[in-house]
Amino acid sequence: MPNLLATEPSAYLKSAAHQPVHWHPWGEAALERARVEDKPILLDIGAVWCHWCHVMDGESYEDPEVAELLNRDFVCVKVDRDERPDVDSRYQRAVQALTGQGGWPLTAFLTPAGEVFFGGTYFPPEDNQFGRPGFISVLKQVAELYQGDRARVAKNAKAIRQHVTESLNEAKAGQVTPAILADAAGQMARLFDIRYGGFGTAPKFPHPAGCDFLLARWHDTHEAWTREVVEKTLTGMAKGGIRDHVGGGFHRYAVDERWIVPHFEKMAYDNSELLRSYLNAYAAYGTTLFAEVAQGTVTWVLETLSDPARGAFYTSQDADIAFGDDGDYWTWTPDELREALHDETAYDVIRRVYDVAVPGEMHHDHEKNVLWWKTDPADAAEWQTLKAAIGRLKTARAQRKAPYVDTTPYVNWNAMMAAAFLHAGAVLDRPECNALALKVLSRIWAEAWDDARGMAHVIGRTEPHGLLDDNIQAAAAFLDAYEVTGDEAWLTRALAVVRHCLRVHWDEADGGFSDLARDRAGAAYLATPAKPIQDAPTPSANGVAALVLARAAAITDDPEWRRLLDRQLATFAGGAAQLSLYGATLLRAVDWALSPVTRIEVAGPRGEGPACAMHLLALQTYRPRKVVIRKTAERPAATVCVGTTCSLPVATAADLKPLLT
Repeated sequence: MPNLLATEPSAYLKSAAHQPVHWHPWGEAALERARVEDKPILLDIGAVWCHWCHVMDGESYEDPEVAELLNRDFVCVKVDRDERPDVDSRYQRAVQALTGQGGWPLTAFLTPAGEVFFGGTYFPPEDNQFGRPGFISVLKQVAELYQGDRARVAKNAKAIRQHVTESLNEAKAGQVTPAILADAAGQMARLFDIRYGGFGTAPKFPHPAGCDFLLARWHDTHEAWTREVVEKTLTGMAKGGIRDHVGGGFHRYAVDERWIVPHFEKMAYDNSELLRSYLNAYAAYGTTLFAEVAQGTVTWVLETLSDPARGAFYTSQDADIAFGDDGDYWTWTPDELREALHDETAYDVIRRVYDVAVPGEMHHDHEKNVLWWKTDPADAAEWQTLKAAIGRLKTARAQRKAPYVDTTPYVNWNAMMAAAFLHAGAVLDRPECNALALKVLSRIWAEAWDDARGMAHVIGRTEPHGLLDDNIQAAAAFLDAYEVTGDEAWLTRALAVVRHCLRVHWDEADGGFSDLARDRAGAAYLATPAKPIQDAPTPSANGVAALVLARAAAITDDPEWRRLLDRQLATFAGGAAQLSLYGATLLRAVDWALSPVTRIEVAGPRGEGPACAMHLLALQTYRPRKVVIRKTAERPAATVCVGTTCSLPVATAADLKPLLT
């Protein structure tokens, strides 16, 4: 039987087309084959950027002995988690119920009905590696269990299904009160790593939504500890190896608590949210380092993760070049640095600033170093030397074979990056960011939107469709485009998308939005509705929906949007404080509902002049709950309303500035 992945659009699935495993894509055909042949299903969920997915592919799925076992005893299904987040989210819950952890690769064993009865994540080929059972042993035991003890299989599947059904609905009703915000902030404080910044211990992930929530708290309360958490976290990441000091942007997470050694893949969604956080912190604090980080992220996206000609942002850049590699593209030996720099003075500065030594940080090659900022240059001359040296390292690294870039233009992540680029266009005063963002959003509207079906998941493709995240992230970005341009068409589009979500995702009886449109209910766990509210790892779609409703209410003054916001927040408020860091997007929406909103209206002629200057200042200024309305008029005038109190009109940016501080 041939491998069926060669014609799939997913880069991850295509990468497995040569494997001897008889892979199926996710769908009814695979489930039907399992039913007809009475075989269990092996479900492998991964992504093209995933290091351990590549490892397991190379060790197991490309091994003829393993493939023989799989093809004989199982129906094998491979899923790209970026293409099918609906499948991934449900089967992650199932494996987490079994093992207490999830992640990628996800390895699940299903009944022909698509229900999990056993699973895990990465399995090494042989027993006793990493304290895990070997994959061949697991395959033999699972096949024996399925054929010899159906009662146990059914019992396991039933228990796991009950857990999945219960856990997919994260709604917990409650009263929306200021105590929610204070309690959640207190929990974040307890999670804060006072030594190195960030939250928790190793492995350490960025939490940009948590930083944004605490930045808003600092603006309102001026509590010193909230500023310390935000500044220390953003500074720790900026100086750590999780940031790409040569090319810009951030890797996905750090394996250590000091932010030094990253998992090297670079994701669009991480970088879009981190870009916004650094821009917000720079606007609030004026910290030069934060502006430099934002500039570097923009540059990396423009150079590597976008198609300015067509108007698209890409998905990810892989960690590795090939199986067995471990970040070699991103790391440096001392000899590699010397060869790239051709200058002992520059080498000495790089070595001291970025802690280059032998042994380095990489276990697979003790000479390989992750560049991380250990100490500042000694004087102005060394700063200049460092800047020039980084440019030479970038040129040298460009001669290496670069890790694969997945060019799939997913609607949700394109919308997130476009929104971040609109923010960067204002705060960094880079009009090219605005131009690309608006081009991307125009393309989303033209090529992904359908009045009846809503947003597709991929620009230019009709399937899959019906995902709340695509719709609501697009609506949020359209509101950003309205504030930046003053073009009413963007507001009209945003509200059209929200109304579509209310028709096909909203639960009128119990409140909240389901992650899948009602017409998308499918086989197995996909028939179970989910109401996600955790930021894991991207902002929760229900949290973003609440923010969109809050902004729509502030922009339009339509009480219906406020009514829906209150209903949405009441649906999830019972768990908001306990979620704390993992519910930060929802908490930001609670903050919008409870605290005064700043509404800045700028009127005047289009083009260069006082009105344009006031509009740019309004967009650049940090305020945690802010909407900007740009109107065309003969004379320039701006007003600032905070809650129900409004200023007198002013006509220049100089007069507007004190009203915004």
